[in-house]
Amino acid sequence: MGRKKLEMKRIEDKSGRLVTFSKRRAGLIKKARHLSVLCDVDVAVIVFSARGKLYESCTGSTNRMEHILSRYQKSCLEEEVKEEERTFQGAGEDLCKRFQTCKELLQMVDRLVEEKNNNNELSLIEITQLEEDLDAALVQTRSRKVKTQLMVEYISTLQEQEKKLGEDKEQLEKLIATSEEKQIEEEGTLKV
Repeated sequence: MGRKKLEMKRIEDKSGRLVTFSKRRAGLIKKARHLSVLCDVDVAVIVFSARGKLYESCTGSTNRMEHILSRYQKSCLEEEVKEEERTFQGAGEDLCKRFQTCKELLQMVDRLVEEKNNNNELSLIEITQLEEDLDAALVQTRSRKVKTQLMVEYISTLQEQEKKLGEDKEQLEKLIATSEEKQIEEEGTLKV
């Protein structure tokens, strides 16, 4: 006889809920491991129980939760930058052509506001256009900031790798030197 289909709702019985949580959590982690092995991917599973206890599993080439989470954050930042660039390209291409820097845009806004305040002639359309230009400049500035941040993180990762490789190189050089000294001593002992 087949299994009964379980209705997807909260299990009212506390002990039944705990047993189901334990079994399903173990099954979820097992499936994540299988996915990682079969498809050669990195998988991270984070589960908080009803009492707030943390259960985590990390499988794949790194087996480090921090590495996968940092990759996730970078991916989110890159997607955010792409989205801002798509938005900016539509509305901000004219802005880029008109102004080389945000500083120039702000100077132009100050000048317009000052001129129009003297004549009391600043129209709603001009204010709206200025607001759109400022928003587009802000998006461009944020995009540059995120790109710079990603580059700095990438550079620091490369520097860490360089440092580790340097340490590995030093260890290998010491090992080679020790091995050569032993070989020389052995040859010296054989001649005597």
